[in-house]
Amino acid sequence: GNGICKCRVCECFPNFTGSACDCSLDTLPCMASNGQICNGRGTCECGTCNCTDPKFQGPTCEMCQTCLGVCAEHKDCVQCRAFDKGEKKETCSQECMHFNMTLVESRDKLPQPGQPDPLSHCKEKDVDDCWFYFTYSVNSNGEANVHVVE
Repeated sequence: GNGICKCRVCECFPNFTGSACDCSLDTLPCMASNGQICNGRGTCECGTCNCTDPKFQGPTCEMCQTCLGVCAEHKDCVQCRAFDKGEKKETCSQECMHFNMTLVESRDKLPQPGQPDPLSHCKEKDVDDCWFYFTYSVNSNGEANVHVVE
């Protein structure tokens, strides 16, 4: 249904290829939520992602079972920037300046879901075994923004 048969050879309609015109050239099904084809971790073949990074899988190579979550990944940097303590206290100014930080008074002052940027709500334990709360989001310019409950 994606071409016409002429002399036992398929002549494919635009956007289709292959000996039976069964390979779609449409990359839309391969588009990840970050706007990249296969999350930048695979190739789009016949409208399906072939993930080239073995840690990533799923229809758009966005699922990673072994990756640290956003919260765990940024916990040490948030801790040193907001509270001047934790594992990265000594190296904070070198390692942890990659996000904009805003302190808020309470948890209900944190950004809430429903804003245009992807948002993660985090609850982590600090070096003193106390909980601290923050959100992590990346805006359309690729800037990371962290809001921390003081």
